[in-house]
Amino acid sequence: MEAIRKVLVAEGGKRFYVRNLNEDFHTQFGFVSKVALAKSKAGDTVRANTGKEFSVFEPSFIDSYGKIKRAPQIIPRKDVAAIIAETGIGKGSVIVDAGTGSGALALFLANIAKKVVTYELREDFTKVAAENVATIGMKNAVIKNKSVYDGIDEKDVDVVTLDLPEPWKALQPAAAALKVGGFIVSYSPTIPQVSDFLDVVAKNKSLVHIKTIEIIEREWEFDERIIRPKSQPIGHSGFLAFVRKIAK
Repeated sequence: MEAIRKVLVAEGGKRFYVRNLNEDFHTQFGFVSKVALAKSKAGDTVRANTGKEFSVFEPSFIDSYGKIKRAPQIIPRKDVAAIIAETGIGKGSVIVDAGTGSGALALFLANIAKKVVTYELREDFTKVAAENVATIGMKNAVIKNKSVYDGIDEKDVDVVTLDLPEPWKALQPAAAALKVGGFIVSYSPTIPQVSDFLDVVAKNKSLVHIKTIEIIEREWEFDERIIRPKSQPIGHSGFLAFVRKIAK
């Protein structure tokens, strides 16, 4: 899959993503010629053959992230934001991500962290994630086709994220990989998974459960004087259990 090269925005905010600058780009509003696309710079306006105008800008990470190839369901951005905020991930952080899937969480974290190493057992998911990493060009994201239940190679890491059907089986490898003061974050769609995970946490004296949360997002719509919440909020997606390593 080619990387996004240009973003076109029509009146009303509808966005179009151009990957190939060597051919005309077709939309429901008409096509923009490859010549116009090649010459355009951020802030320019290009015109379709129908006369429709589009604003042009260069793609940011979030534009490319929104168009990645998907295999399994990905963690929503509302939950990714909570992971970052609660653990303080930053430019010096080294992270192990277990349960790569499409690589969405690994990519988002790699965009702000020093390095992310992500583990995925399934070879088909590993290939999808590798394609997404290559398309976005995230060179500090490393993918391993390996079960995290069998152990984590990295040591002294800042955060371990678990998006697994049985996260409790990865708790010991995660704890061994973490530095003291580091975090384990487990993402699970059901409470029985969380409960089983925290039962194992309670038996490990080097770990302490900080909190378990669920993020609900409600977007608002604005249409002149009609201002109200949208009828379909982004409700339950998963539970986030935060654990911290307090001793060796």
